[in-house]
Amino acid sequence: MQNNLSVEKIWQACSERIRQELDAATYALWIADIVPLRLQDQHFVLGVSENLFTDWLSDNYGELIATEISSELGRETKILFEKGHEPATVEPEKCLPPMPQMNPIEEKPAPKRFNLRYTFDSFVVGDSNSFAHGACQAISGSPGVVYNPLFIHSPTGLGKTHLLQAVAQEVCKRKANAKVEYLFSEEFCNLYIDAINRKTLPEFRNHFRNVDVLLIDDVHFFAGKEGLQEVFFHTFNVLYNSHKQIVLTSDRPPSEIGRLEKRLVSRFECGLTVDIQSPNLETRIAILRQKQNDHSVKFSDKILQHLAGRVKSNIRRLEGALLQLVYYVTVTNGRASDMSTNLADSLLAGLFAEEARPSINIEQIQRVVADYYDIRLADMNSKRRPANIAFPRQIAMYFSRKLTELSLPAIAEQFSRNHATVLHAVNAVEEKIEMSPNLKRDLAIIEKRLKS
Repeated sequence: MQNNLSVEKIWQACSERIRQELDAATYALWIADIVPLRLQDQHFVLGVSENLFTDWLSDNYGELIATEISSELGRETKILFEKGHEPATVEPEKCLPPMPQMNPIEEKPAPKRFNLRYTFDSFVVGDSNSFAHGACQAISGSPGVVYNPLFIHSPTGLGKTHLLQAVAQEVCKRKANAKVEYLFSEEFCNLYIDAINRKTLPEFRNHFRNVDVLLIDDVHFFAGKEGLQEVFFHTFNVLYNSHKQIVLTSDRPPSEIGRLEKRLVSRFECGLTVDIQSPNLETRIAILRQKQNDHSVKFSDKILQHLAGRVKSNIRRLEGALLQLVYYVTVTNGRASDMSTNLADSLLAGLFAEEARPSINIEQIQRVVADYYDIRLADMNSKRRPANIAFPRQIAMYFSRKLTELSLPAIAEQFSRNHATVLHAVNAVEEKIEMSPNLKRDLAIIEKRLKS
């Protein structure tokens, strides 16, 4: 094993070559502060900051780093990242330059982030969403007093974003000086990375911990991102203990978000959790009536009922279908009231075909996966646990979670397991995907077969 000096020289040579491969900003953010630690068996151990996203670093630059180190050593070498190591030459307290303004936050007033059409008045209420709608109206009148945090979950395209922005705009309307922050979880992540890059984490924390209402869309994006979960956990605690309103959305309940720390799951579940279901026929027709008014057109009730009967998957697709008919009427200078069902079918043939495609079920998933891995279909429900059976079974559970809208307990029942086993299987497969190109290829083939 080389001594520390040679390890440092090895890394210095490698990092210089890596610098040539990357732009300056990327190198400064992800590579510059890495600390070489030691050679351990066949691994070169690198120290990184506690706040760095090691999963993302490994996925995006791990191969480049390993290639350069292997080249320098003259043999194949794997890399390991060890958290908790700050660069020895940096003294944050003394080296912080004057902090520039965080443009995405400070210089962009919250109201400009909103879609002005996403209000409570424009939200069509039905049996599928009335509970979520009522909860959002309640917290708009008394932020931080009732239903805190509020967690809304549903499949994509059913109105979560609309409700979040309606809350934000209503709070701003009632209290002009309220500090309201609405953003997607990926935006929160990008701002956090930017703060690390600029060495402005104190300002980042201070901003988000001093808002009156924090609304974050799609928090399932936090899954597997340890540094991001850590900073959000503390932000959540500060806001909650200060009786500030927190509203979160996801495509699944907190307990079903894989690779989310248990302490965050418990925080997300400590308030009110509500779901939004797919709208029924009457609600879909009402949504179409609302949307046609927005475009100043009026189709016949027959056309609206026809669209609502054919497009059932989600609201976005339903609105998209209507918009295609509006576009046709506009460019042909026709009248919406003259639109026939035959013409609508012709204009929307592709979309209707997609809607009519049979949904994937668990039996189909089990059959395709069993065939791909050459095991018996009965093994999907058996108690046998050899690796050549257990892992394909986990893959079938993974696809059941990904390609169906069934809950974990419902999936578990069809595998003769409990929901915790399914969640573990999903997490296990997701983690292995990140490390195995071969598995990623296998899953792509299986998914293509399932969708064909």
